[in-house]
Amino acid sequence: MLLIDLARTSAAVAADSARLAKIRHLAELLSRVAPDEAEIAVAYLSGELPQRQIGVGWRTLQDLPEPRQIASATLTHVDDLLSRIKAQAGPGSQAARKDLVEELFRAVTRQEQSFLLRLLGGELRQGALNGVMIEAVAKAAGTPAAEVRRALMLRGWLPAVGAAALTGGVEALRSFRLEVGRPVSPMLAQSAPNVKAALDRLGGEAVALEWKLDGVRVQAHRSGPEVKVFTRTLDDITAQVPELVEAVLALPVDDIVLDGEVIALRADGRPEPFQVTASRVSSKIDTATLRETTPLSVFFFDALRVGGQDLLELPDSERHAALVRAVPEELLTPRLVTADPEEGMAFFADVLRRGHEGVVVKSPGTLYAAGRRGAGWVKVKPRHTLDLVVLAAEWGHGRREGKLSNLHLGARDPESGDFVMLGKTFKGLTDELLTWQTERFLALADGPSDEWVVRVRPEIVVEVAFDGVQRSPRYPGGMALRFARVLRYRPDKRPEDADTVDSVRELLF
Repeated sequence: MLLIDLARTSAAVAADSARLAKIRHLAELLSRVAPDEAEIAVAYLSGELPQRQIGVGWRTLQDLPEPRQIASATLTHVDDLLSRIKAQAGPGSQAARKDLVEELFRAVTRQEQSFLLRLLGGELRQGALNGVMIEAVAKAAGTPAAEVRRALMLRGWLPAVGAAALTGGVEALRSFRLEVGRPVSPMLAQSAPNVKAALDRLGGEAVALEWKLDGVRVQAHRSGPEVKVFTRTLDDITAQVPELVEAVLALPVDDIVLDGEVIALRADGRPEPFQVTASRVSSKIDTATLRETTPLSVFFFDALRVGGQDLLELPDSERHAALVRAVPEELLTPRLVTADPEEGMAFFADVLRRGHEGVVVKSPGTLYAAGRRGAGWVKVKPRHTLDLVVLAAEWGHGRREGKLSNLHLGARDPESGDFVMLGKTFKGLTDELLTWQTERFLALADGPSDEWVVRVRPEIVVEVAFDGVQRSPRYPGGMALRFARVLRYRPDKRPEDADTVDSVRELLF
């Protein structure tokens, strides 16, 4: 298949706002790819590279050669060149990489050059988020979408799952198993305004309430003496969290996969601000010293595998029972099982007194919905908060003159894969954040802007507190946040992890 076919399909997907139309465009192309092209095609149309990173920055992509007039570059040829670019190392590698980039761009047409520039720059946002691509793969392969989702839950890399579906159908998809050492996309929680509302949503039966810690989500894998630790975005942080590695190695089970949080606690047991924990976990320099100054504690709340047995398809109550058998109490997230709203509210109040975020309320029968906001997990915080995506920013005035200030905030539309604006805010932004976001947003500038507003690629997630949601004809979604204020940016979350329009609509009054 020629690269121009993908470039044209990508343009058609970006131009069509309807979810079903996007799926149709993608499925039509995917139904025509050859077996050795399937993973490449799914990756490119998802805005990914099979090589993940190839070491090419924006400077290398300046002053490109003249394009070809007639398209002839195949997917396999382009993929081979990208692999060769990534393989360059040592003295002279920068020049060799630049020569190969020129060779690549000289071999493609102007439309293909535009497609590759956006792909390599991480800018290929065309509404083909995982949900849309899953449906497209299923349609092209003639398989149930549920089978694709299950395989993705276990493999964590949609291009590989898509290739399996397109070349081997349901049988190939069912061959995926939980692998120790390969991270699984974490299950996420929906939101409720209070404990009673969460209990009502889960049917009023006995549920589990667990502390919601303001730490960094981790997934720990152990096979014998080998331990790997991953973040919610599936990044390997094993070297940065030696305390967690030691804790897992001390367990009596040597074949295990656990879900939990690491958090920096003060001497009195109260949590440090999130930024302290995030900074400690992200630092790759002098971990030994950081361990002394900012030690990490770990708390596990779920088990995906224990003693060689996969638990993903077991209910929460059984997974937790396996967790308790394998992990000592001091490493478990505190938990209460009750059907009594008053008892639940007292537990919630105690969590807040200890300085933590709130609680996660869990149905005992819920399965582990990896990579999705499962209906069986509901988080409750003392204030309304949402994870939204920055769509644009306005230049400030007064003391904020020269800085990008007022943020345009959007929630994810699960149907189209696009983002729906819900309002604006500049409240909560410190001088430090204003400086940072001005530089960052200018680098992400995309689409039509004017002297007042800079539109940006929807890549940055920000956590926002607000007093409620009200109806408003001013914004496309027909609703707006009341008194929104920035709490913090969330570099640990991807745009597809942002809250949905449906979640916001549930808070409408």
